[in-house]
Amino acid sequence: MPSAGIAPRRAVQLAALFAMMFAFTAQLLGALLPVIPLFIAASVVNLALDLVLQHLQPGLLALLGRIRFDVTVRQLLRDMLMLVGLLHIDGINPLEEQAPLTITLLAFYGTHFVCQTVAVLVRRSRSLPFVTRNIDAGALGLTDAPPRLLYRQTGRRLLRFSVPTTAGLMVTAVTGNVLWGGLGLAVALLLSAGGTLYLSTWLLPGKGVIDEQRALAWLDAWLAAYRPTVGMYFSGGATSAYQANMWLDTLADLDGKPIIVLRERFMVQKIEATDIPIVCIPKVTHLMRLEHSTLKVLLHPANSGKTSQILRIPSIKHAFINHGESDKLSSCNPYAKAYDEVWVAGPAARDRYQLADIGVEDKDVVEVGRPQLAPIRPYEGAPLARYTTVLYAPTWEGWDGNPGNTSVILAGENLVRALLADPTVRLLYKPHPMTGSVEPRAGAADARIQALIAEANARRGGALPGPETTAELARRTVELDRLTTADFRKNADELERMRLQGTPEEGRAAAVEAAVAAWEGAYWDSFPEWEHQVITTARPGIFACFNQADLLISDVSSVVSDYLTSEKPYAVANTSGLAEDDFRAAFPTVRAATILAPDASGVPALLDAVRTPERDGLAAARAELKEYLLGPSDPPSSVRFDRAAVELCGRADERRRRMESRLSGIPVQRSQQGVTAAETTRNGTGGAPDTTATV
Repeated sequence: MPSAGIAPRRAVQLAALFAMMFAFTAQLLGALLPVIPLFIAASVVNLALDLVLQHLQPGLLALLGRIRFDVTVRQLLRDMLMLVGLLHIDGINPLEEQAPLTITLLAFYGTHFVCQTVAVLVRRSRSLPFVTRNIDAGALGLTDAPPRLLYRQTGRRLLRFSVPTTAGLMVTAVTGNVLWGGLGLAVALLLSAGGTLYLSTWLLPGKGVIDEQRALAWLDAWLAAYRPTVGMYFSGGATSAYQANMWLDTLADLDGKPIIVLRERFMVQKIEATDIPIVCIPKVTHLMRLEHSTLKVLLHPANSGKTSQILRIPSIKHAFINHGESDKLSSCNPYAKAYDEVWVAGPAARDRYQLADIGVEDKDVVEVGRPQLAPIRPYEGAPLARYTTVLYAPTWEGWDGNPGNTSVILAGENLVRALLADPTVRLLYKPHPMTGSVEPRAGAADARIQALIAEANARRGGALPGPETTAELARRTVELDRLTTADFRKNADELERMRLQGTPEEGRAAAVEAAVAAWEGAYWDSFPEWEHQVITTARPGIFACFNQADLLISDVSSVVSDYLTSEKPYAVANTSGLAEDDFRAAFPTVRAATILAPDASGVPALLDAVRTPERDGLAAARAELKEYLLGPSDPPSSVRFDRAAVELCGRADERRRRMESRLSGIPVQRSQQGVTAAETTRNGTGGAPDTTATV
């Protein structure tokens, strides 16, 4: 997230925190002095502020919870201050009139804590040891979830149910009539008690799911019936789902029965639209049940801390397929030697592993190409449109602090200024989604680049597309969302989503593919040809941007390798500090690139070469490098990938046959050992024959 937005956000949070502290102080002073207008205003503002922060600043309230000033403590303090304020108001008898209010308030908090207990029990009763998607799990007893306000939103429930209490007591403070306070407390008590009783109905047998052992038995039965052969294993954070999503179509096209195995429950909804069955198994003890399934091969698009857990299953062969290849050190992680095979795009990656000398043997490296690059259209010569479309797609800063990882910090603004200075350039800026997540300077540079592009659009101007194009995009968006975005109730929980995301509709995958193509066409048509674009959303994807671009400017990253399949001109920013010759020698993916210095002085000549192919001296080098990086075009990558999966499945079958053969021989060996032992016993325990029997 860009650092430019951090300071305002922190300022808002600090302002909200100080406002809450001020409200508590004012409420205390108004209660003790007493100053009734101040007391009433502070009490109402205090509760209203907490209600608003529950929606707008949950992170701030979570911080207060960590210092033991959570929502229950805050509301209890507000209520106690209101009772203290009533003690100081003339005309209210503490013993005869305020004591019932206090008792009723305590009863309200009692029902609140009972509701909390019931909510915990309901959550436990609605928890399964796994989560599924694209699987008919009706036999598990899945039902609709209870209202979130009762079920999960503890703070909001307490605050909302406290509104009648605050309102009633404030009217009492004005009028001196305790009946209003009693009425408010009675309403709050009825709401809390009624909500608790309603939530308790989810503990009845008709709304409960089956227990853990029966659920696991159901999973075993489903695996036995489905008989999966090849799967994808993925574990990661919320922003890493793209690493798995890029392989969905490839996995779906494989021969056999594919499956996706996840470890984090939230990741089930992060996986994009697919017909492939998805099973999330959080606990490693339950994960081991896959050893008894028909699953033969698991493909791994990323390394994670939980990868080692699945590698314990010897009956499954594991292949590391990565989520992109580049010349960075991270593309040759020593962890790769833990897999049975490492699948790479072409000879470049094979050479990279051998040069890295990290323990990956050459015999375990399999070249399969990059099957997901099929949608990228090939080079068709010089741009014919009025504007030359340039895609600037820098990578992020990485974890190691290397200034050469991303061009955003040292070169990004210079590159963008140079491109915007050309009146016939249309710039597409698509930064890596993790830009600024490690280095604040990268986030700040990204924000400045976006500001430069906005200013350039304001200066340029021109004719705008008609309203029909906007309407078409809206229509296509609704259609695509209907096919790819699950429509859940706000109250829906994990089990309800499992029920709604059962067996997918027949033909949905083809419908999604057509809808994506139609949406992308409508998206690009909705903008004027002269308008620069900042693309930070998941749609359109990077491949769609490739097809729009006449030229790519990027860093040393997998984006370059993927773009090369088009054989279009590309450039790489050199912010490593290396001389150009050394830079080319160190990073094979830039051999066919125009190298740009951080000052972007080479941009005009680069644009001229793109527009005049006769001046493009790197076309042959790009074709040669493409084969080196991505492998041959014949047979197609999809065929090679499928062949590698079939062969690795064969290795898994061979291993299982060997183990069955060995295990089947164990009883015979033990029987023979038993006979020998018996003979030894009859002959004497010393091991020598007992000759007395023969005398």
